[in-house]
Amino acid sequence: MRIYTTSMCLLLCTITLFQCSKPIRTTGKIERLDPQLDEVISNHAQIEIIAEGFEWSEGPLWIEENKMLLFSDVPKNTIYKWTEESGTSVYLTPSGFTGSKTESKESGSNGLLLDDEGNLVLCQHGDRRLAMMLASLEDPKPEFTSIAEEYDGKRFNSPNDAAFKNYEFYFTDPPYGLARQAEDPEREIPFQGVYKVNAEGKVTLLIDSLTRPNGIAFTPDGNLLVANSDPDKARWYLYQLNDSTVQSGKIFYDATHLVGTVNGLPDGLKIDSRGYIFATGPGGVFIFNPSGTIIGMIKLDAATSNCALSSDEKTLFVTNDMYVLRIHLRD
Repeated sequence: MRIYTTSMCLLLCTITLFQCSKPIRTTGKIERLDPQLDEVISNHAQIEIIAEGFEWSEGPLWIEENKMLLFSDVPKNTIYKWTEESGTSVYLTPSGFTGSKTESKESGSNGLLLDDEGNLVLCQHGDRRLAMMLASLEDPKPEFTSIAEEYDGKRFNSPNDAAFKNYEFYFTDPPYGLARQAEDPEREIPFQGVYKVNAEGKVTLLIDSLTRPNGIAFTPDGNLLVANSDPDKARWYLYQLNDSTVQSGKIFYDATHLVGTVNGLPDGLKIDSRGYIFATGPGGVFIFNPSGTIIGMIKLDAATSNCALSSDEKTLFVTNDMYVLRIHLRD
């Protein structure tokens, strides 16, 4: 029988932990602009790199039941899965273009979300539609049915991001998935719209005045926040809705002055149940309080595309160009 002293046991435990645990790689920094940020992000929070090597990561979605993060690599026409135990693996391909040939450089899925029955819903750039995967989350297959693919008899540009509220979908439709974007000869709608699809499949145009509508989310009081990823009008807009009508709209925040000084544009965003807003934009992730004041920044060098909250809202996942990041916001 081998006998170990206390000091030897401590040494062996230390060696075992060192061999088994993976070093955490971090990036960027958290800039605290207001003491209120302490209610959102703890002082010891780190920005962890949990996956990398993608062409353009987008559309993160946390699936609590499966303890997995799904996200799109738009140019690769692929959705990936990440779990704490197994890391990253291919989840679904093709994800956004199911045809045989395309000249689009961004043909894959973009924004991802779940409907009220837990089905995976995809903004499909290449197929130019909002679609639902017909297979289960546990056994994904590239089999889809259209939720919406045209407005007034004309095909959408390339649905980009979406939100779900009261059994209705709301989504943005910029031209990024078209091969020549706004100049593409296959473009059928002359504007970039924000739309609603009701439970019966009726498509209603809500907004046609934005130059590049992108990220979209609802505040707890029912207002609609939309990002505009135009370098000349790098803004977020806030709209008050009454069913299918926009009652009022205003500029929520204008970040145009930052364009060119840092990477990124207003893109995907998420809003927690308390009304705090996590909005990807020039320089990283803007954190607004419910009143619209910037209380902090998650500053990142690479362009940031989108973010997702865990079900308990204690963890934020961020798609950051070739990286996927995780921030444990609070205990």
